[in-house]
Amino acid sequence: MDIKLYNTLTRKKEKFKPITKGSVGLYTCGPTVYNYAHIGNLRTYIFEDLLKRMFIYNDYHVKHVMNVTDVGHMTSDQDSGEDKLEVGARREKKTPEEVAEFYREAFMLDITRLNVMLPTQMPKATEHVAEMIALIKRLEENGYTYRTSVGVIYDTSKFKNYAKLGRLSLEQLKAGARVEVDPERLNPSDFALWITNQPKHVMQWDSPWGKGFPGWHIECSAMSMKYLGEQFDVHCGGVDHIPVHHTNEIAQSEGATGKKWVNYWLHADFLMIDKGKMAKSGENFITLQRLIEKGYEPMDYRFFCLGSHYRTQMSFSWESLDAARNSFRHLKERMTDFLREDKSNKTAAYDKYAEEFHAMINDDLNMPEAMAVVWNVVKDGELGSKEKVELLNDFDDVLGLHLHELMVYEVPEEIAKLLADREAARKRKDFKKADEIRKKIGGLGWTIQDTDAGPVAKKA
Repeated sequence: MDIKLYNTLTRKKEKFKPITKGSVGLYTCGPTVYNYAHIGNLRTYIFEDLLKRMFIYNDYHVKHVMNVTDVGHMTSDQDSGEDKLEVGARREKKTPEEVAEFYREAFMLDITRLNVMLPTQMPKATEHVAEMIALIKRLEENGYTYRTSVGVIYDTSKFKNYAKLGRLSLEQLKAGARVEVDPERLNPSDFALWITNQPKHVMQWDSPWGKGFPGWHIECSAMSMKYLGEQFDVHCGGVDHIPVHHTNEIAQSEGATGKKWVNYWLHADFLMIDKGKMAKSGENFITLQRLIEKGYEPMDYRFFCLGSHYRTQMSFSWESLDAARNSFRHLKERMTDFLREDKSNKTAAYDKYAEEFHAMINDDLNMPEAMAVVWNVVKDGELGSKEKVELLNDFDDVLGLHLHELMVYEVPEEIAKLLADREAARKRKDFKKADEIRKKIGGLGWTIQDTDAGPVAKKA
């Protein structure tokens, strides 16, 4: 079955054609480890995980590289301001290396809790400075660079298709629109490859242009090329990466190699809260740990993210997360029921559901429609419970919701005793007494489901 992906570069859906048959080279922009990831960041990582799982579901071998930015990402997201790692180090009175390792571990815990598959490689920027210097040298040899008091600058006017990914208009880019006014720069969109004018910066390396550190953009180009080659299939990130970071990545990568770098660009839209995007400051800074402290499971949030297409803005509220949690709980309860029943009846709908789910995930990862198929399986009155479990477990290879795990309830001692009394009454054929006990259990906020394996108490 064909895979169709919306390519930001062309602004249309395209049939996926891998560079190497049966394989996918995938690069996803990873965390800048100066603070915790917020749930808006995590929405993008869940999207990328679903994409990766979709490729695997289609029998592709995926080589996935995700970087860790531990130097060079400035507070402006370009090359002005201060390095975010140094901001974090000053805030916490630690070294940049200590801050980076602490938040890298926190990030790894978050994605593990969300059942995000780990990348094949997860290189750190600070461990690949030699590759960055080598790439800047190639750009210098190809005539794409010039020097200012800041350091080595990329001349965007030399790259013919600089504006293509972001659909930018270079003529309309006035000085100061994207960076602070810098009279030394030939164009307002020019950006730093190597920064030498910050002598107090703690992390510095020797280079042909003087002691300094790499710009944020060159890091992803150098690391992706090292592990995926000079051409690969898919590059992902958030929509905020399009106009600057990914645009600059293309310019420097293709400027160095002289050939097309990436075939498909996919971007996740923002998670919105109170009409503003999720951010790492103020009330809009919500972490996964905060959700857990408020009583939510990490999988509740993963399920929540399945309700919107990755290319649409998603609105977050505690009420919408509650609704997702309740819906997910119901799905797990039904899966538990099917596992206990284990009755077989394979109908023609079995193959229909399998094909529909496959078609939806292959259609630019249409998870809302894929989830509609899931619920159709759950509600089907003819299909056997054994077949439902087979389908849902198969779908869960993409969904990543741990649906195979039984829904476990901690039944209070009082409810457990009433269940035992009811069973004893039923064995005596005292159905009036059994019904009275059922009503009493209901009054205490619990329901009873009678299964082949015996009665099961559930929180109402």
